[in-house]
Amino acid sequence: MVAAPCARRLARRSRSALVAALTVLLLQTLLVWNFSSLDAGEEQRGGREKRDRGGEQRGQPQRRGPAAPHGKALIEPPSPYTSLETQDGYFSHRPKEKMRTDSNNENSVPKDFETIDNSNFAPRTQRQKHQSELVKKPLSKQKEHLRKKLEEEKMKENLLLGKNSNEVVQFSNPLGKNSSNSNNLKEIDRFPTEHLIQKLEISSPELKYDQPPKCEVTGKEAISAMSRTKSQQCRQEIADVYCQHKLGKLMPEQVTRFCALEGKANNNVQWDEDSVEYMPANPVRIAFVLVVHGRASRQLQRMFKAIYHKDHFYYIHVDKRSNYLHRQVLQFASQYPNVRVTSWRMATIWGGASLLTTYLQTMKDLMEMSDWPWDFFINLSAADYPIRTNDQLVAFLSRYRDMNFLKSHGRDNARFIRKQGLDRLFLECDTHMWRLGDRKIPEGITVDGGSDWFLLNRKFVEYVTFSSDDLVTKMKRFYSYTLLPAESFFHTVLENSPFCDSMVDNNLRITNWNRKLGCKCQYKHIVDWCGCSPNDFKPADFHRFQQTARPTFFARKFEAVVNQEVIGQLDYFLYGNYPPGTPGLRSYWENVYEEPDGPGALSDVALTMFHSFSRLGLRRAESSFHAAGDNSCRYYPMGHPVSIHLYFLADRFQGFLIRHHATNLAVSKLETLETWVMPKKVFKIASPPSDFGRLQFTEIGTEWDAKERLFRNFGGLLGPTDEPVGMQKWGKGPNVTVTVIWVDPINVIAATYDILIESSAEFTHYKPPLNLPLRPGVWTIKILHHWVQVAETKFLITPLTFSNQQPIKQEEAIKLHSGPPKNAYMEQSFQGLNPVLNIPVSAARADQAQRNAGLVGARLDAWVDSLVSGVWSAVDVCSVGPSACPVLQGCAQTAWSSLSPDPKSELGPVKPDGRLR
Repeated sequence: MVAAPCARRLARRSRSALVAALTVLLLQTLLVWNFSSLDAGEEQRGGREKRDRGGEQRGQPQRRGPAAPHGKALIEPPSPYTSLETQDGYFSHRPKEKMRTDSNNENSVPKDFETIDNSNFAPRTQRQKHQSELVKKPLSKQKEHLRKKLEEEKMKENLLLGKNSNEVVQFSNPLGKNSSNSNNLKEIDRFPTEHLIQKLEISSPELKYDQPPKCEVTGKEAISAMSRTKSQQCRQEIADVYCQHKLGKLMPEQVTRFCALEGKANNNVQWDEDSVEYMPANPVRIAFVLVVHGRASRQLQRMFKAIYHKDHFYYIHVDKRSNYLHRQVLQFASQYPNVRVTSWRMATIWGGASLLTTYLQTMKDLMEMSDWPWDFFINLSAADYPIRTNDQLVAFLSRYRDMNFLKSHGRDNARFIRKQGLDRLFLECDTHMWRLGDRKIPEGITVDGGSDWFLLNRKFVEYVTFSSDDLVTKMKRFYSYTLLPAESFFHTVLENSPFCDSMVDNNLRITNWNRKLGCKCQYKHIVDWCGCSPNDFKPADFHRFQQTARPTFFARKFEAVVNQEVIGQLDYFLYGNYPPGTPGLRSYWENVYEEPDGPGALSDVALTMFHSFSRLGLRRAESSFHAAGDNSCRYYPMGHPVSIHLYFLADRFQGFLIRHHATNLAVSKLETLETWVMPKKVFKIASPPSDFGRLQFTEIGTEWDAKERLFRNFGGLLGPTDEPVGMQKWGKGPNVTVTVIWVDPINVIAATYDILIESSAEFTHYKPPLNLPLRPGVWTIKILHHWVQVAETKFLITPLTFSNQQPIKQEEAIKLHSGPPKNAYMEQSFQGLNPVLNIPVSAARADQAQRNAGLVGARLDAWVDSLVSGVWSAVDVCSVGPSACPVLQGCAQTAWSSLSPDPKSELGPVKPDGRLR
């Protein structure tokens, strides 16, 4: 009888040891399996690469608890903190950084299009953390085996201990609630679209129409499109178009071909750099059609200056949404008789049918301008720049005045049709291209396409504009419901028309295609398809402009906010250097806001920050003049900012320029000042520096551009409802693993994750799925290697002084400024890491943050200013007009003000040779 208790105790110990061992094994297997499932897609494309840790993909955040420093075990459960954000069903994994330039395929659809799923267009209504609810992934065989084994062992032990063998053994998920999120990431990516559509049909609210559809809408893509539209009018259009197509009344089945050639014309053109010396007696005259949008007025003016000649014609269309740019264009167009601006404006979108409509309307306008005797139609954007002079272009076109210059895709037609989506029906409404289903290519013609940048002669433009023959009429209808129609309409009409023998497979451009960076499906928010965009040229690309094997006269793309130096190189190459001492050559200004736009054009975050910047400038002015009892340089802020500009010098962001009104307290008069604010350096390498030298820089922001690898939200203006992205820039070196820690203003650890960095990686970026609102204040990002800090950076989440452009009310402030409920930025808590990382949690700081959350009015302004002044500094202040402050310099006399001289972009009178440059 004595042996029985001993056996029972031994069984208990054996059971505990066995359960503990199996639990650890299960945890490790789950974690490795969870992470490896992330990159199944990458492995299918490129194979599993070598790793510096078992079961982990380089360059991706890791789904596991952080390793213990100095061999200590952390009693923290593994975390679900690294779920990747999705973009409309497309998973934005970190890009591989190998670059490959491909400039031969002049079209905007990915070269590897067949590998991209363009069918998943369910409603974009939930954040990634909720996507696990859409699908439930079955357990892997390995996980199921471990569960069964653990269950069997525990049942045996229960019998040994005298427990009922029928008792249900409950197994809790060691990864917590979010584990399904990590397990299902790749499953969502590859799950059949039909499942998502079914879920969509079940959960979608009842659709409303102005008039009932004329047929039963059964197509899954059409149903998906109607459920995602914002307006009832667009939903009605989708239903009407779908029904017309279903009834066979929309698309032409047969189209007449009028070309006598068998196949495509093969016209070779030659180019001699010295051909300008043989200018013909009757040179061609060109109609330049500029289709522009955005706010880069100075870059547009610089390009216009480079292509202008008094003998040519310039017709400019400004996007309907770009009112500031439209005002600037109207102003400079009025100076020249051969420049006109369209009286109508359209809101064009990438890939939209509206762009083709815009081109056809500009062609009709030009044909009706009897006082403009032009010979060629050339379309350009503000991102283009000439790489040859006007005289060289005229000499070349005069030699080939009967030709039409378009760049074809260079592939077999069946593949082009499939990858371009020409066999799919699209409709543009609500500034979106909706995919509605399949369609057939009309018989009788050859479909062609390529680049939507072209040079067309007047005869063909007249034919396309006014012909009512079977080809033109039906092609206009067909391409009204086509994705990227401008990339195919003119090619197809020309190749099947009586003018087919005039086609030259060269659009006289060079485009900076880098499909590894430019094909990120970055337009899925406006089009139900994957597309590409060219990269911007940099100075290292300059040699490409001179080494082309074919005639080229223009290049794209250029963006001065990305790199202005290469534009300067081209400008100097074409027209020579500016005189020594010319100001502003290395500076660039781009407008962000202008008073006529109205404060509604600014977000509450921007409005809050710009008001604070103005107040920093007024304090700077006051501190610059020290005279007892003298109020000459003391000001009181008045109203919203007047104008905001981005300021760059030598291709580096230098901050914001805020033009604002203020009342001078000495004379009680309103003055207009401009304040230059610059971000302080917040990135710091650890002191003493570690032996880890790969990290060059880290930054936090929004609007990450993976193509150009920068944040489009210049200055990183962030508020409580923003979703920041962490970016790191790396030097070459061995494969390494780093840990990234996000710490909020009261030392709550909001997120932590590991990133495995490939030896060749240059950039990594990741957006942790933090619960909102984020607590206002200065946040800290720590980068650790082997749990030793190597660097840190800071970023500001500003409290908001405005809500919907009105002063914020206390109840709104408390809601937005208190941080997430229960300080839980994620479902997993990381407070156990605070003592390990020596990040103390202060109750006093938490109490102060709670008191600050209820501030409004002047006290809220003071809190905002104290935070802003910690990460921004007012560098200088100038006066737009007369000022009572004796130390303020006139803005036009400074080198930095938006009102300072900028000769490279300023447009003056026409010179004797007919040019502006």
